[in-house]
Amino acid sequence: MACNIDHSREDVQKKLASQKDYVPEDVFDKAETFLQKEQDQEQLNELFHLLKKYDLSSEEEQKERTGKLREML
Repeated sequence: MACNIDHSREDVQKKLASQKDYVPEDVFDKAETFLQKEQDQEQLNELFHLLKKYDLSSEEEQKERTGKLREML
């Protein structure tokens, strides 16, 4: 899941907004709060990649990502 692109907070916020209808509401709310605080680049990148194509993932993959998101947030 490593990526060489550093994602800005704005990129992550846009990605989060695009997945709002797919991620659980509590995860969305926590992610919004998380992004209001200063985060290091590694955390921003990880959050971006957990959200990326979330809507296209299988149900099992979504559950796994949701678990990782809850741990992170």
